[in-house]
Amino acid sequence: MSNYIPIKNLALDDRPREKLLQHGRTSLSNAEILAILIGSGNKDKSAIQLSQDILKDSNNNINILAKKNFSDLTQFKGIGEAKAISIIAALELGRRRKDTELDSFPVIKSSVTAYQFIKHIFEDLSHEEFHVIILNRANRILKSIFISKGGISQTTVDGKVIFKNALLNNASALILCHNHPSGTLKPSQSDITLTKKLIDFSKLIDITILDHLIITDNDYYSFADNNMIS
Repeated sequence: MSNYIPIKNLALDDRPREKLLQHGRTSLSNAEILAILIGSGNKDKSAIQLSQDILKDSNNNINILAKKNFSDLTQFKGIGEAKAISIIAALELGRRRKDTELDSFPVIKSSVTAYQFIKHIFEDLSHEEFHVIILNRANRILKSIFISKGGISQTTVDGKVIFKNALLNNASALILCHNHPSGTLKPSQSDITLTKKLIDFSKLIDITILDHLIITDNDYYSFADNNMIS
């Protein structure tokens, strides 16, 4: 016997759209928010039930859901191209909101400050990316710049690209940043070699490399904190 319950058969207070209008957005469960995004379910399940299945597949964790790609989402019966795009776009909009929360960029006083500034860029990535934080003479952040994208375990970094961007943006100092999607915080030998090469060249053009951060989903490793910047 099917447990399909059409949303129109629910009490008004249990229908996601009506619930939001009557009680506000915080009254909604994650499944109800997702149900509003997808609009409808399939012939066997309502939008809420389908949303519950999608969340269950992500261990009811929004961060895991945000890692899902188009193919992952369209595996669910009733999730076609338009619905998958709606989900991906909504999660991306949430990520981008974090960019606007920094009304004035901070002065770097520790690796923690740099990590808090840059970590959202690496959220939900299943591949490696390399970014550089550009700072002025007061160690105030000017911007972050994307350098390269790679695979699961490595990204190719061209020092010429890094220092070209540094000079174009009048950088006085840099913080190197890349992620390890594997969750491993320990720097690889190639990470160590690259850092040393970039530091050696930076001294020739009077730009200081303050740190190199390796970032995972929940933590980071600082070369400076571990006395690996000289």
